[in-house]
Amino acid sequence: MNKQAQHKPSITITGIAARTTNAREKGPDGLLPQLWNRYFQNPGPVLPGGDNPHLLYAVYTDYESDVNGAYTVVIGHPCGGSEEAPASDPGMERVVVPEADYLVFESRRGPVFEVVLEAWQEVWAYFQDSPVQRAYTGDFELYDTRQFDPQHAVVHLYIAVRPA
Repeated sequence: MNKQAQHKPSITITGIAARTTNAREKGPDGLLPQLWNRYFQNPGPVLPGGDNPHLLYAVYTDYESDVNGAYTVVIGHPCGGSEEAPASDPGMERVVVPEADYLVFESRRGPVFEVVLEAWQEVWAYFQDSPVQRAYTGDFELYDTRQFDPQHAVVHLYIAVRPA
């Protein structure tokens, strides 16, 4: 898996959300497949002023502690600094991913749900033995929906890291 360091400014994402843990996601009661199904059934509005509406984010935020604690996932799109989620859809949530240094992990090409899981497993293994520490301020998966093929996908995982 390829990885590179990158600095990103803050970004505001509006979408649908769920709170879960990695332990829950390993079992039959995982919320993430349901959240993705909900997104694909109704992707929600692309907000006026949104930057790059073709970009789809799965943001991991509001970490309780570390890889073992609870976190919130928001699947959605950039909303161009909009202060609030659209009032017309109370199911939408807004999250600001703070400016940060990231390690960006790029998966192999393959079926999306398979390569995403492999990529996260690689991330977890990397940080077990690395002097670089995760910041747990906001991580995200980034997808470009233009010509997206779920059977031949490449995912980019942006993992916020603490300054050296």
